[in-house]
This record gives sequence, structure tokens and C-alpha cells, in this order.
Amino acid sequence: MEKIREEIKMPYITVESGVLSDMQKEELIKQLTEISSEIMKIPKEFFVTTIKEVPDKNFGIGGKIIDMVKAEYIQTHSKQM
Repeated sequence: MEKIREEIKMPYITVESGVLSDMQKEELIKQLTEISSEIMKIPKEFFVTTIKEVPDKNFGIGGKIIDMVKAEYIQTHSKQM
């Protein structure tokens, strides 16, 4: 019995993201668990998955808050349409 406990891994998946809908969270948890289980050859039942939502104003890219990055992206790409 002790040998079995040592062999079973309990992977922990964590995702940090902007705000997500309940449907997006459910799908992320489902798909991350399924693909990780397949790759790692560990039963899905042993995976723990958490999602940490971070408001846009609380993180940045390239020295700018994400709201500014998004606005610049939209402005640049709306001209291409």
C-alpha cells in the first residue's frame, strides 16, 4: 500500500488570467485536466486545478497596464479591417 502511495502523483495546475466567464473556467479546467492526464499518464481524478483571476488594472506588459496595451492593440488592428 505504501508503494502505491509513493507512485501516485497529484499534479497541481494553476492559471492566472484576466476575468473569465463561468463557462470559460469550466472548459479550461476540463481541457487542461484531460490533456495533462493524457500526456502525464496520470488519472484525471488526481489533478487539482485552480484559476486565479487578476483584474486588468493589476498587471502590465512592457511597462504598461494591460488596459493600455489592449487599447493600443484595438486601435492598431481596427485600421486593418
